[in-house]
Amino acid sequence: MDSILILNLFMVALLIGLTALFVGSEFSIIRVRMSRIDQLVSEGHKNANLTKKIISNLDYYLSACQLGITVTALGLGWLGESTVERLLYPVFDNFGIEGPTASIFSFFIAFSMITFLHVVIGELAPKTLAIQYAEKMAFIFAGPLHFFGVIFAPFIYLMNGSARLLLRAFGIEPAAYEQAHSEEELKIIMTKSYHSGEINQTELSYMQNIFSFDERLAKDIMLPRTQMETISLEMSHDDLMEIVRDHQYTRYPVTEKGDKDDILGFINVKEMLTNYTYQQDLNDSIVVHDIPFVHDMAPIQDVLLKMQKEHVHMAIVVDEYGGTAGVITMEDILEEIVGEIRDEFDEDERDEIKAVDINNYLLNGRVLLSDLEDRFAIEFDDSEDVDTIGGWIQLKNTDIGEGESVELPHHTITVREMENHQIIRVLLSRHTDLKT
Repeated sequence: MDSILILNLFMVALLIGLTALFVGSEFSIIRVRMSRIDQLVSEGHKNANLTKKIISNLDYYLSACQLGITVTALGLGWLGESTVERLLYPVFDNFGIEGPTASIFSFFIAFSMITFLHVVIGELAPKTLAIQYAEKMAFIFAGPLHFFGVIFAPFIYLMNGSARLLLRAFGIEPAAYEQAHSEEELKIIMTKSYHSGEINQTELSYMQNIFSFDERLAKDIMLPRTQMETISLEMSHDDLMEIVRDHQYTRYPVTEKGDKDDILGFINVKEMLTNYTYQQDLNDSIVVHDIPFVHDMAPIQDVLLKMQKEHVHMAIVVDEYGGTAGVITMEDILEEIVGEIRDEFDEDERDEIKAVDINNYLLNGRVLLSDLEDRFAIEFDDSEDVDTIGGWIQLKNTDIGEGESVELPHHTITVREMENHQIIRVLLSRHTDLKT
């Protein structure tokens, strides 16, 4: 075997290797997550900064990969087939195959061999590795790809510029590659991460709650006016202590002569009792703090920001007529993200939705219709003007009483507990003829 043939074989192997490098680079820089690279940059990981630079300039380096793949493919076509043909001629001579027949056979065999090596070793194998180990492959190829991009910068800029001019000729304006994900895409990514074991159920629930957080309004989570416990400055010592003892809240709104539409502020019971140990007079121990007012249609994220700005844990919710609609606390808002928060004084607090058995659920009358629609696939007709299950039941039957029911196609809703005209608790029963 002469030296020229050996050199040619070496060049063929080199070209296939370079093809693998460019294909692996292309798929790895597309596949790798920018957020993960940012994390590794902050941790000082080797090659992370160079990889981030490449991903940040994705259009340029994808063009570099395409240039490299094209050049190596042309080189293999020019050099590879002729080299393999030279290797085959002695074989054909041994079998007595000569002339045009030998040329035709050698061409097809050489073409098939080079195509096979190019596709399998140069493209499919590195593509599979890059998809499966995108982060590692991106770090491995970052240096060579950056070097190639610097050396061949004039050609890459020329090709990119020519491509943009061609697109503009057809009225298409090139746009940058979009790295951001939509809310729906993030939900899909989080669900896949949960199923693959990257995050647990609690973490998934927190992130799902955060996405629904900005859709909730103050009226959706407030304690309604009818259930508000307030105090007034005119109360006697015994009446005030009875309220504090019975309800054990930390803060109470303060009203003018018991009128819930005339809120003066709020008191902090811990502060009041601390002052009482020194002054021995409960009324003199009361310090009324300013309380913010928010509209019942205000997003709860705005309510949270307002509370943080004013350094308070409670706000009064007012309706469109300026009357008190209810009260909202910091705990109510945080529960929208982390779920139910209970302390040592919440022994009597009941779950919003509690499973009795597989077909029956006890619901708080304030549970949102949208939550029930999502969880139980129930459709509530004429629900445009109401938000809660209690409000919807009263819309369907204004005179409904405890023990009475509203029928749905596949469910029955029975009122279990009422206070005056407000529905406190209901039982949702799924018809047993449905498949579980």
